[in-house]
Amino acid sequence: MKLIKLDAIDSTNEFLKGLSSNQILENFTVVTAESQTKGKGQMGSVWDSEPSKNLIMSVLIKDFTININLIFDVNIAVSISIIQVLDGLNIPELSIKWPNDIMSYNKKIGGILIENSIKSDGSINSIAGLGLNINQMNFDNLPKASSLALICNTTFDKEEILLKIVEKLEQNIQSWNQKSNSLWNKYTNKLFKIGIPMPFEDQNKQNFMGIIQGVSPIGKLKILLENDSVSEFDIKEIQMLY
Repeated sequence: MKLIKLDAIDSTNEFLKGLSSNQILENFTVVTAESQTKGKGQMGSVWDSEPSKNLIMSVLIKDFTININLIFDVNIAVSISIIQVLDGLNIPELSIKWPNDIMSYNKKIGGILIENSIKSDGSINSIAGLGLNINQMNFDNLPKASSLALICNTTFDKEEILLKIVEKLEQNIQSWNQKSNSLWNKYTNKLFKIGIPMPFEDQNKQNFMGIIQGVSPIGKLKILLENDSVSEFDIKEIQMLY
């Protein structure tokens, strides 16, 4: 694993994307920063982080799949690797709020942004960015956010967590053919509020009740509706109200 440490950067995803387009990088090259000025979340949202308190990283994943229809497998491998590491640190009540928010209890402690690019030879490179709240204690105006330190009332070693996550990710990807069903099942079982009637809001600001059933092979959220039909929703088509 090649580790590139930066003090400050606009976005570790953008930095790694630029680096990988200009030179051949080894698989699982990691970029980490103490702070970033333009951290990105899903669909252009912003990820804010207090400098030096949290884990800000991006990792290059090459040659995992050549089938664009199976690209959500990357999300599964990344999010479950993080969950497994946090489980090992005894972080309580972990779940994944579809598609890529890491939760403890009802609080968001991390967010994942995966950006995929298809090369001219058909191969797919993925850059998985992670913002994980570790030692930050103040979340003014962010009532749904928390950190490992707040939840567990202790401080953590950011670099140790980074190394464990990348190690676990390598293991899961290298054994994907043997583990894929098991990891998909883990992801499904860890879905935030799965099987519980919850209110949602659609793109038209209309509220409805539904029960999360799981995720489709291409990453759409499957929700059982009040008329007993199951509909699939893409990212940002719906929002869970909780």
